Parts: sequence; C-alpha cells; structure tokens
Amino acid sequence: MAASPRTCVVDYDMGNIHSVSKALEASGHHVEVVGSPEEMARFAPTHLVLPGVGAFGEGKARLEQKGWLPAIERWLKENRPFLGICLGMQLLFERSQEFGTHQGLGFFTGEIVAFDPSRGKVPQIGWNDVACKAGHPLLAGLPDRSDFYFVHSYHVRTSDPEIVLGETDYQGLYPSMVGRGRVAAVQFHPEKSQSAGLTLLENFGGL
Repeated sequence: MAASPRTCVVDYDMGNIHSVSKALEASGHHVEVVGSPEEMARFAPTHLVLPGVGAFGEGKARLEQKGWLPAIERWLKENRPFLGICLGMQLLFERSQEFGTHQGLGFFTGEIVAFDPSRGKVPQIGWNDVACKAGHPLLAGLPDRSDFYFVHSYHVRTSDPEIVLGETDYQGLYPSMVGRGRVAAVQFHPEKSQSAGLTLLENFGGL
C-alpha cells in the first residue's frame, strides 16, 4: 500500500474492539476507534470497519441509539471501503430470526438463520475453511481454501449468488464471506485468524 489507510472502527458496545484495532494496525492501517459519527467525521477516514459480537436485535438497536445508521447507510451507498465482521456482517442483511424477527440494514439480500442443534454443536467455535467462490481483492494472496476462526450460532441465507465471495461447510454450505463493490463482510474473525486474517485485513486496506 502506498499510503496507510485511515480506518475507523465503529464502537457501539458490541464486541472486542481492541483486538480488531490491533490486527488492523498490524496490517498497515492507521486506526481510530470511534463512538459516534461526529468522531468519525473529525478523523476523516478512508475505510470503515463494523465489528460485532452478540445478538442481532441488540446490535441494531445500539447502532440506532448512537446515531450510526444514517452515517453507515450513506457510506455503503457511496461504495466506500467497508468491512463487516461477524455480527457486523449479519447486520448488513435484510432481517434476522435471532430471538424474534429483526430488521437489518438491507444492503444485501437475505436473512440470518440459526444453526440446528440437532445436527451438531451450536455455536460453531473454532477453525474452519472458506472456499473461494469469486475473485475479489480481499482474497489476494490467499489460497482457494484458507482456515479462519469462527464463533457464531446464526448464519446467512441468501438467494443472491453474486454477492457470495466464500462459503463454509457447517451443517451444509453457507456464505461466510460476501461483497459487492468495495463493501465486504465476513462471518469469521480475521483478527483471530493469524496470518490469513492479517492478509485479508491488509487487502482490505487496498480497496
């Protein structure tokens, strides 16, 4: 990268912001953790990261309470470099069935559904591979199957194959990496995925 991307990490009290920030810094990003759209505007970022761990409905409510929704929706509409991680990926879809039905941001077509505890351990915790389904700058330098670290009980179901960048097999295949333009999202945790995760975050800086 010719210049370090100026990357904001959205802090809405839904996850380990510290580990995400450290991994981004290790991947060449100049990072600022921001708790409001006003802080983000002062930093003037080139890249935006929405991490998250926890329930979909609570995450959406906190984004709304903290005034984040208009800023994030505008960023997505402008096709600026964006990375959603775990819950941050799920919130980009239309709705979730986690503890009732909750509306998401609707940037991607699809919904968030539960793994079936009768078919295996829930949540999925640990390493699993991602099979690349489409070429994307986020995947540069990574093999067609790379191992990443997962922790989740719900997953994406979509009828739009064009957004699916990678799939993972757990109780059947599901999209674990999605993207359109310069907006991308991953179900796994790149910040916990060692060299593959750092490569992905470095690639994100080049979007």
